[in-house]
Amino acid sequence: MTTKPVLSWLESNEPASLSRLIDWLKIPSISTDPAFKAETARAADWAADHLRQSGLRVEILPTGDPAGSGHPIVLAESDAAPDYAGPHVLFYGHYDVQPADPLELWDSPPFEPVIKPAAGPVGERIVARGAVDDKGQVASFLEALRAWKETTDQTAGGVRFTVLLEGEEESGSVNLDRFVRQNADRLGKCDVCVISDTGMLDRGKPAITYGVRGLAYTEVILHAADRDLHSGMWGGRGPNPISELVKVLAQLWDADRHVTIPNFYDGVRKITDAERAEWDALNFDQTAALKEIGLGPDADIGEAGFSPLEREWARPTAELNGIIGGYTGKGAKTVIPSHASAKVSFRLVDDQDPEKIAESFFEFCRKRTPPGCRWEFLNHGGGDPATVATDSPTLAAARSALKSAANGTEAALIKTGGSIPVAGMLKKELGLETIFMGFGLADDRVHSPNEKFELDCFRLGARAHVLLIDELRRMNSRS
Repeated sequence: MTTKPVLSWLESNEPASLSRLIDWLKIPSISTDPAFKAETARAADWAADHLRQSGLRVEILPTGDPAGSGHPIVLAESDAAPDYAGPHVLFYGHYDVQPADPLELWDSPPFEPVIKPAAGPVGERIVARGAVDDKGQVASFLEALRAWKETTDQTAGGVRFTVLLEGEEESGSVNLDRFVRQNADRLGKCDVCVISDTGMLDRGKPAITYGVRGLAYTEVILHAADRDLHSGMWGGRGPNPISELVKVLAQLWDADRHVTIPNFYDGVRKITDAERAEWDALNFDQTAALKEIGLGPDADIGEAGFSPLEREWARPTAELNGIIGGYTGKGAKTVIPSHASAKVSFRLVDDQDPEKIAESFFEFCRKRTPPGCRWEFLNHGGGDPATVATDSPTLAAARSALKSAANGTEAALIKTGGSIPVAGMLKKELGLETIFMGFGLADDRVHSPNEKFELDCFRLGARAHVLLIDELRRMNSRS
């Protein structure tokens, strides 16, 4: 059969689809705040019910130790049609959202979704917490499943799917690794993973993301005296942890902004000539991007020898995310603090190991311990980077689906500077490659007040997922 009836169903049933998404967005599934545990579970129930109505077998499985202490995972499965020979696809998404603070910066309440004129020249957008990250993007997949079921009475169009929706992505996915290991036999039957939690190049310009950066997130605390000291009596007589800490941290980069931690670049692959050519052809305007965040062209700084896109997509970084120490209240207090701390994160690429990077950084600090001071090190975790093959039949199917959904516009192959730790974990634990087929835009205000999702992007996502299912149906061998 053709996809015309399925796509027509999406168009004619769009009001109901949007109504369903609005109902989901109304649920404040803030996973990091225990006060919203019941609401987070309610969001899982909502997703499970949607999947059941599309014909999938659904389970809501507890996580955590003890069981139930974490947020549940929604796991759903569909059987393949008798003549299906394509891959068994794992679709991953998350139903939890970031906290909405600061509330006063929202133009409308974050869990009272509204549809407004689009940020672009035409169309509309839906504004709410979770609109694009990730409920809106997941909903575009769910509606594609619904469309196939309603028009063909065939679950997922006859494609073999396993759907895994977690409720802790925004709070570190603390129970996902254990869940995947415990269910490795079941999940390991999948051949490839599809994730819709990334972005496009711009409105009407679809993209497949084939590389996401990993993350190592650390905290270092430098201790000196056993109490805060009077700076007049002790200034110049002993170590000031703030001063000593910033001296150590300033040594993380050389004059060319290369990270100086020994062996830091182990596992970083060379950018190929083909990648450089494809990225150059995107004509990325760094000056315009800087202007959008209030900076001039002289702010184009970073590791020497690499373009802005290369620095974001293919090079690792070290960043100071926060420094705390001493008196920071109003007015003056002349104090030498007993300790100072810094949050230090590393975005990683290719085959870098987050645990090794964290330990190498701690060793870097140990070798520079200021006299009279001692360190305390905290590893807050992170995730592996994931760079996936670009020549697989499934990725080709995804590109074809996106091109058709976007009325003939080719889907670019891009990377992203952000991190989706589940992709690296699935590759390490199950050997699964991931195709990132996302529909967000750079101005969607992810994690910020007034988060939004363009309705044109939602429509594109639903059409693309419908067409991807059709591409998979027509594959005659496993990828």
